[in-house]
Amino acid sequence: MDQGRRAIGLALLAALLFGVTTPAAKALLSVTDPWLLAGLLYIGSGIGLGAVRLMMMAVGRGSREAPLRRSDLPWLAGAIVCGGGIGPVLLMFALADGSASRSSLLLNLEGVLTALLAWWVFREHLDKRIAAGMGVITVGAFVLAWKPQQGVGLDRGAVLVAMACLAWAVDNNLTRKISGGDAAAISALKGGVAGAVNLVIAAAAGAQWPGPRVAITAGLVGLVGYGVSVMLFVLALRDLGAARTGAYFSTAPFVGAVLAIVALGEPLTGHLLVGGLLMCAGVWLHLSERHAHEHPHEPLAHDHLHRHDVHHDHTHEPDAPSGEPHSHWHVHASAPHSHRHFPDLHHRHPH
Repeated sequence: MDQGRRAIGLALLAALLFGVTTPAAKALLSVTDPWLLAGLLYIGSGIGLGAVRLMMMAVGRGSREAPLRRSDLPWLAGAIVCGGGIGPVLLMFALADGSASRSSLLLNLEGVLTALLAWWVFREHLDKRIAAGMGVITVGAFVLAWKPQQGVGLDRGAVLVAMACLAWAVDNNLTRKISGGDAAAISALKGGVAGAVNLVIAAAAGAQWPGPRVAITAGLVGLVGYGVSVMLFVLALRDLGAARTGAYFSTAPFVGAVLAIVALGEPLTGHLLVGGLLMCAGVWLHLSERHAHEHPHEPLAHDHLHRHDVHHDHTHEPDAPSGEPHSHWHVHASAPHSHRHFPDLHHRHPH
């Protein structure tokens, strides 16, 4: 399997795991404060991934990923604040106000906003197919917000979901800058730091602590739906770029919406069905993209996990790690060629 297909698989699996969390969180909100639940979900993610890393190190199987560097810290801090701190709190309050199925589908806006920021701020290339998919998904979001008596109703729940999507879109683009680093460490730090801060804020605001069973359940949901999902998302980012990873991740809301209807007994309304179909069409446009042309590789020096392939034909210093894949600081010389590619770590060239 080539790196592109593997990355697409990782992004889709990340979407599946994240999609489960929305209806699960909706169920937990019946017995938990929204702000406290946001903290429990992320602290579970941080503690779980941190524990796995420690166990791996204890048996001599430490990570082969590239370590985070001091220059990565500003990007990581921004991702923690936006993606681990602000985004989940906004979504929990939105879920407390509205249905899980509608909120799940509105989360498709995250992919659209991620792509817009990737193109506008970070100059990542977007072709016409990606742009068309974003447009169709946006139309689907307006259909979901449509109320027969009032037109497009921007109620509190819809606004909070949109704001959460913006926070996660910023997070996705900031994380893209450090996606060559250790994905498990990035996810564990995001969960541990953001979760702890939100728990302190919730406690200071007088939130009632739930029973042990609810707290452990929330932590496990967070470990799978945010921790493992974010780790897989970071791995996909390094090979696909922010816009396309966000596009594949846009399948997550459909998982959440279906589970909310089946497991929570929420109604399947006409506008929910039409909006969902429009969003499916937008995601299909993203999934069916094919991008290939002759392009140059600018000279580049960086560190990430890699195998020796057409993009990695460098020589090794005597102290370089043996075996593949491995990570070490290496230099790429300029090498123009043509093949299908995504805006990964080596293909962030202008068009």
